[in-house]
Amino acid sequence: MTNSLRVRLLWWLLVPLAIYVFVTGKAAYDNARHTADLVQENTLLASARMIAGEVEWSDGRLLVDIPPAALEVFASPQGDQVFYNVSVDDGRLLAGVPDFPTRDAAGHDAPDYYDADLHGKPIRAVGFVRQMYDNGAIRRVLVSVGKTQASRDAMVRELWRPQLVRQIEMVLLAVALACIGLTFELRPLLKVKKEVMDRDPMQLEPLRVERLHTELRPIVDAINQCIARLGLQVAAQRRFIADAAHQLRTPLTLLETQLQFARQHRAMEPSLNETLAAMQRSNRSMVGLTNKLLLLAQAEAADYAQLARQKVDLAAIAQDVIEDLAMFAQKREIDLGAELVESAWIIGHEGLLSALVYNVVENAIRYTQPGGHVTVAVMRDAQRVTLTVIDDGPGIPAEARSRVFEPFYRASADTEGTGLGLAIAKEIVQAHRGQIVLAQREHPDRGVVVTVRFTHLS
Repeated sequence: MTNSLRVRLLWWLLVPLAIYVFVTGKAAYDNARHTADLVQENTLLASARMIAGEVEWSDGRLLVDIPPAALEVFASPQGDQVFYNVSVDDGRLLAGVPDFPTRDAAGHDAPDYYDADLHGKPIRAVGFVRQMYDNGAIRRVLVSVGKTQASRDAMVRELWRPQLVRQIEMVLLAVALACIGLTFELRPLLKVKKEVMDRDPMQLEPLRVERLHTELRPIVDAINQCIARLGLQVAAQRRFIADAAHQLRTPLTLLETQLQFARQHRAMEPSLNETLAAMQRSNRSMVGLTNKLLLLAQAEAADYAQLARQKVDLAAIAQDVIEDLAMFAQKREIDLGAELVESAWIIGHEGLLSALVYNVVENAIRYTQPGGHVTVAVMRDAQRVTLTVIDDGPGIPAEARSRVFEPFYRASADTEGTGLGLAIAKEIVQAHRGQIVLAQREHPDRGVVVTVRFTHLS
């Protein structure tokens, strides 16, 4: 997950947002506390002033009557407890709780706010001094009012939590929108990935950069440059194979002619004649290998856009191939049969398709034991043209079926061949955007069925 671009971008978004929520949440909490403290202190001071306003002289003595409104201002759902204390500067208690934690307010005319504990409960209190005059005498009356903090804490929560919840909701919304945005914005990159994955290994065309982000185009441009260099290298290799095949074919053909001329002289010794015959067989094998290498290079270089310019009858091609291989099948004592429709038109390259049918049929004849049967069938329906080559040879082991299309792989070492026939067939089928499948026969349990399918040209 740490290597996911989506996760890393989300982290870059979440970390600043988390810091922002923490800072703003802390500021909102401090503001809520300040507001709640201010409301609480104003209420305490209002109550203290109301009580102080009820202090009066009576017969030379100070008395106080606590009005109910002075305590009702503290009513709240949280059920806070309210305490008060009214005392004179000589220590006489006029009203209230005797053990109320008062503070010496001497020299202070302004209200004095402080925190204290009463009966094991934390309270917030205010001390307010009122000066009383009578016949030239001045007495200082200290009015102290305190309350528990439940309503104040509730107010802090009511002021702070909604803001925090809104900020968290905004962060979650931003993350959700970022995920959705990344999903949409990464689609062009995923399309590039799909295009690369769906490509044929030999398709060396540049990647498309339409609708691709400006930041991603240099990456695709670099990939296209790599593809271009790879294409040049592959083209050079193909030219080398083709040139080497052409260069080898000429001297090998000349050597074949010279060997035939030498064997025609009857005066030579029998041992020399056997040697020349062996050399001639080896030369023919080299000629066959060279021709197939040239054909393989041509099949690998085939371009479907160029092949699509030709209309080809696969049934007619199969008929020509059967006629060409009839002598080879007869020599090996193979019954070569055909089941062909009147016509089966497809789009393709006539020469390559002829090589495809030739290689598949020749491969079936070569690997079928004498006295066996090989059947070539071409069928068609509304969508497809199907070429089927069936033999009753020894078959191919299950572990070898996945490798028979590899160049130079031979399922049996007892049969002459180059191991290129089915590899060439596969390249030609892929160049024509067709499908080739190899399967074992079920009845009887011998032989191989090679099926090639192409799109039918209606």
